Amino acid sequence: MQPFAELKSVLYTAVLSDVLDSMGYMHQAMRPFVRPLDESLKLMGRARTGLWMNVFTVTAGENPYEHEIALIDDLKPGDVAVFGCGGPTDRVAPWGELLSTASKCRGAEGCVTDGLVRDVRQIREMGFPVFHGGIGPLDTRGRARMMAIDVPTECGGVPVAAGDVVFGDVDGVVVIPAAIAEDAIGLALTKVAAENRTRDALLRGDLLQDVYARYGVL
Repeated sequence: MQPFAELKSVLYTAVLSDVLDSMGYMHQAMRPFVRPLDESLKLMGRARTGLWMNVFTVTAGENPYEHEIALIDDLKPGDVAVFGCGGPTDRVAPWGELLSTASKCRGAEGCVTDGLVRDVRQIREMGFPVFHGGIGPLDTRGRARMMAIDVPTECGGVPVAAGDVVFGDVDGVVVIPAAIAEDAIGLALTKVAAENRTRDALLRGDLLQDVYARYGVL
């Protein structure tokens, strides 16, 4: 498989979603409420998952950020933090400027969460790709807690496991299961080439019906 940086410059969520559909994986696109903070940025990398649950109290002496600190500090280049918070939610923002800063310094590709994000202006200024389920100022302390890292979770309505390939752009976020990632990406590259030929033919003035009959891409 080509490096993610090269693939990210060529691929896009629509073609990946189409290919996954053709392979029988019809539910790999996150729900439309999961949106990028900066629509000009793309994200592609391996998922590092965090499983969240709501809480309603803080026990004296505990560190409510224990698991998320451990996950962030263990991020490697090419990783994407994926926080499954059972979103949409209006009670918890598990991601902000400081986690973005720490993750960027570890070489991570970005973050995807169906929870809220905060410190939006600062995150946009640093150019770190974050896909979110809404914007709000609420801290997680006393509202939610990460219970485990690198375990299967669900984010934006899609099951995500550690090691799955996550791709995000202005159209949304697609999750490619690790077991089929190489095949799916190969098919996507082939489809991108066919779409490019289709676009060139349409720009020459060819009829859509004729072009579709020739290339089978729409």
